Amino acid sequence: MNMIIDFLNNIFWGYILIYGLLAVGVFFTIKLKFIQFVHFKEMFKSVFDKDETDESGISPFQALTISLASRVGTGNLAGVAVALFLGGAGAIFWMWIVALVGMATAYAESTLAQLYKIKDENDQYRGGPAFYIAKGLKSPLLAAIFSISLILAFGLVFNAVQANSIAGAVNAAFGIDKLYVGLTIAAVAALVIFGGIKGIAKVAEVVVPFMAIIYLLLAVFTMIINYEAVPGILALIVKSAFGLEEAVGGVTGGILAALLNGVKRGLFSNEAGMGSAPNIAAVATPTPHHPSSQGFVQALGVFIDTILICTATAVMILLAGVLDPESGVKGIELTQLALSTHIGDAGIYFIAIAILFFAFTSIIGNYSYAENALTYLGAGNKLGVTILRIATIGMVIWGSHEKVQTVFNAADASMGLMATINLVAIVLLSGTVVKLTKDYLEQREQGKDPTFEAKYYPELKDKIDTTIWTK
Repeated sequence: MNMIIDFLNNIFWGYILIYGLLAVGVFFTIKLKFIQFVHFKEMFKSVFDKDETDESGISPFQALTISLASRVGTGNLAGVAVALFLGGAGAIFWMWIVALVGMATAYAESTLAQLYKIKDENDQYRGGPAFYIAKGLKSPLLAAIFSISLILAFGLVFNAVQANSIAGAVNAAFGIDKLYVGLTIAAVAALVIFGGIKGIAKVAEVVVPFMAIIYLLLAVFTMIINYEAVPGILALIVKSAFGLEEAVGGVTGGILAALLNGVKRGLFSNEAGMGSAPNIAAVATPTPHHPSSQGFVQALGVFIDTILICTATAVMILLAGVLDPESGVKGIELTQLALSTHIGDAGIYFIAIAILFFAFTSIIGNYSYAENALTYLGAGNKLGVTILRIATIGMVIWGSHEKVQTVFNAADASMGLMATINLVAIVLLSGTVVKLTKDYLEQREQGKDPTFEAKYYPELKDKIDTTIWTK
């Protein structure tokens, strides 16, 4: 079984996705005329408005914070440290590039998710890649495979991995038994998860901004006290990416190590093109009332995750001067060592608490994606959702205490499959994305609040729920 899983992961992550995700990002960047740069300000316009008359969804801000809850996890703390250890400082430059082109991919997939969303039996919005694959491409089988893969990866296994990270960090910092940590996390997660998507949204919109701001403020503090070294660190990142300066780190050596590790860790962190964030983007009530507005919101999520939070981790590590391949210190231990250099022993405790918040919110964010996928499979009734919630809580308890590497590899394979399906789908549906974008931006230029009108899209007849878009 391990051989099969490793083979699949080698195909997906060694070839298809490393190059596919990057290529699709460049494809949409060009096809949408560099939308993430030219219309960067638009990303902020749709975040804080809310349609108070529509009670079928959550606010755009809540959708952003839930997607950030899933994106911002151990990858931002441990993943960045691993990228630095294996690829050197130059890996961070390639993480930036992946994020900048990935913003266009995130825009495309979330715009499609909004367009093809439905209302469930409780009159609540549901949607995501499964819906635009089934309706837009008329391929319900691929949509079902996508949904099952998402539930396995995000709903179950990745939550065990996040719980494992929390339990390990808390045990190392405070000496509390991992099982007790797992039971506590499970109990708190259950209180949130059993509140449904709207309950998750209420928690995420408070916790996620709080933890992100505190973490970024700490990074700013370390830059202020080391202000003379900051320009040199930024120059090191850029120069090392092109082999112009031999950087500390990069045990496998060279420009290729920086490129591959930066791309891989960047993709893992921001999830652009994976087909995960669109599941919650579809649940939002768009303001303005147009699918593209949620595309802009989720593009902002990629920017916050990688350009801000991952960069914060990288700068704190590089400023501390603790990156040493010969020491063998990598992952979360390297991040803790860096912070200890800046703020003393408190750094170890701070990272443990940061992991607690980052990974916990990932658990509830990941669960919300799985619940959406369950709806597509026709099992989104009370019984199906209850079983999924119990299974998620069970995986949290199990993951906190057991080694999860084999199962984590299996989840990687599931995520590789769902991401591959999603990338093919959004490229095939790119014509619709371009038309929606043109429509949105033309209305903006005319001084209007963009509104989607189905009559101008005859090709979508019988593919979307037009009643949702009737104002």
